[in-house]
Amino acid sequence: MIKTEQLGPYTISWSKGVFPLGGDTLALGGFCTIKPGWRVCDLGTGSGALLLLLARRAEGLSLTGVELDPLSAQTAQKNLEANQLTGDILSGDLRSAPLPAGAFDLAVSNPPYFSAGSGKSGGAARSEDACTLEDLCAAAARLIKNGGRFTLCHRPERLADVICALRAHHLEPKRMRLVSHSSEHLPSLLLLEAIKQGKPGLKVEISQREC
Repeated sequence: MIKTEQLGPYTISWSKGVFPLGGDTLALGGFCTIKPGWRVCDLGTGSGALLLLLARRAEGLSLTGVELDPLSAQTAQKNLEANQLTGDILSGDLRSAPLPAGAFDLAVSNPPYFSAGSGKSGGAARSEDACTLEDLCAAAARLIKNGGRFTLCHRPERLADVICALRAHHLEPKRMRLVSHSSEHLPSLLLLEAIKQGKPGLKVEISQREC
């Protein structure tokens, strides 16, 4: 069964076995800093949703995605083509993706949330068994230029882990947003933007999810 959603001017489709479009991805797509003509790489792109969300916000983007699962990679490529967008989707491990160092202005990711052995699981796409937070930050740091941005979403309870992993790879946290369902709920989503070789100084924002 094929599911389809509208993302502004674009349409995204995916089948069973491909990680579905969710609120975290939508929130991340709206949080990212993006400018026309930027070179963007989505690490663990899934169906390509983040690439479409960014393409609707800025013109002339160079779009690249890396995805370990072959079916998801194929889906992402089809979604770009169906929306008349030019881009490259690489099917393979982001830790060894054959992409040039410093080639991108922005790297983005909706990564696995649960560390290996934590006893928590949201399925294969949500467990760090195949790619740890350290692996992800190392890949992003290699791919973006000095002054480039890496933006990701994660669980608020792993904030310390995220900041430590970013700084270990010279990615300085600069902007963070905590998102909750309402004023009566604790934050359930962390959005964080880091700059490669950036100066210290973190801006913290708080918002609620749109219904």
